[in-house]
Amino acid sequence: MAEAISTLPSPSPAPGSGRVTKTDETPRYNRAWIGRLFIYATLIAMAAAYLMPLWVMVTTSLKPLEEIYGGSFIGFPQNFTLDAWRVAWSQACIGTECTGLKPYFVNSLLIVIPAVVLSTGIGAINGYILTKWRFPGANLVFGLLLFGCFLPYQAILIPMARTLSLIGLAGSIPGLILVHVSYGICFTTLFFRNYFVTLPDDLTKAALVDGAGFFRIFWSIILPTSIPIIVVSCIWQFTQIWNDFLFGVSFTSGAHSPITVALNNIVNVTTGRKQYNIDMAAAMIAGIPTLLVYIVAGRYFVRGLTAGAVKG
Repeated sequence: MAEAISTLPSPSPAPGSGRVTKTDETPRYNRAWIGRLFIYATLIAMAAAYLMPLWVMVTTSLKPLEEIYGGSFIGFPQNFTLDAWRVAWSQACIGTECTGLKPYFVNSLLIVIPAVVLSTGIGAINGYILTKWRFPGANLVFGLLLFGCFLPYQAILIPMARTLSLIGLAGSIPGLILVHVSYGICFTTLFFRNYFVTLPDDLTKAALVDGAGFFRIFWSIILPTSIPIIVVSCIWQFTQIWNDFLFGVSFTSGAHSPITVALNNIVNVTTGRKQYNIDMAAAMIAGIPTLLVYIVAGRYFVRGLTAGAVKG
């Protein structure tokens, strides 16, 4: 009797009962699969369009000039060679000197490292003071610093040129470092202020009770908890300073120029046939440092930005 009951077919749900059958789930599954396929296809197409210039730069830099002029501009190199990279690095003519990008690459390193360290350090101290050692008018000071973030480069060219001339740093690498530090303090202060405001004030109060002072609290308590925002500030400043062209061409000259100015001179001063492979190799050399920074620390950039986005 029990076996007979167990073999009976289960009754089908009555219309309008609210139960979902496999037949009802099939069209819904198909629609979700088609929508997901459309999303992935769109993303792949957009990624391909975005990466196409990079592909052209890499492949062109690895081809001999005859192959490029023979019509193969996008295709994979048939005759793989690194001669264009060698010429761009050490032999390409920049103005009247055929030294390649090597000395200007060093110039950019000499500019970007101290500028990033100084602007990040000053921004950290500013954010620390504005959040943990508040004083009358702190909001006004922060507002003025924030206003500096919206000043275009062109608005400060003449005042900065006059200032550099008065202090004797015009046309020099230290002068350009001062320009980048001054312009970057507004952004780094904003980053650190928005991050430090999320830290509880009880940490500072407890340290004061224990006898810690201004710098002791900063070095031992605040700074060790600020690694994510330090990474954000360094990546931001490194990218802005390394890729800058306007300040470099305005406040330096000749052998003191950064790599972006030298790259512009390589591309625009070529005589005879256009050396597309050398131009692309030079552009890749100039772009590799920022590309490596984002590959190595890109995930920390997003994590650090979102860490200071909860409060303040």
